Amino acid sequence: MSKDSFEWDLEKDLLNQVKHAISFSEAQFAFADPHRVITEDLAHGSAEKRYYCLGKVGDGVLTVRFTYRHGIIRIYGAGYWRKGKQIYERQNQIYR
Repeated sequence: MSKDSFEWDLEKDLLNQVKHAISFSEAQFAFADPHRVITEDLAHGSAEKRYYCLGKVGDGVLTVRFTYRHGIIRIYGAGYWRKGKQIYERQNQIYR
């Protein structure tokens, strides 16, 4: 795992578990993938930049939406999404 610490809103974590069947504590492992891909969330309209971490967790590629503040990674959402998997595979030159 990274030297950075993680945080998240507990209510959002529970909602994410219901909607996407992944907890934010599990989502942290995407950051441990040495082949992870970090992209900026250009659709987010806030002054604070948000990002996606695409990393292999278990048998899938997990997409984690987060922001980075003062050495803390704050997770906002996570799921196994096709678009994230496609970007991850393209960046890591994984062809099927």
